Amino acid sequence: MKKEADYFDGAVPELIFIARRLRDAVHLESVLTGAGVDYGVEPDEYEGGVIFKSRRVGAFFYVRPELRERAVAVLAEHGYVAVK
Repeated sequence: MKKEADYFDGAVPELIFIARRLRDAVHLESVLTGAGVDYGVEPDEYEGGVIFKSRRVGAFFYVRPELRERAVAVLAEHGYVAVK
């Protein structure tokens, strides 16, 4: 279930995925919610491109450290590759 920033008070959030497209972000939210995984999501910038690099905005998904393994397993079940 999607949580607000105060959910992470006292814990260092761990990045599990960067959705580069809105469609992926919306789908991943439903996947994580359906699996009962608590997560946070916020827009942020990342660098994309090989030859012509540019700054882009994506949806960054975070979980509390104790939920990382479970969240990564849920991502893998649905064809997503977690950030290491």
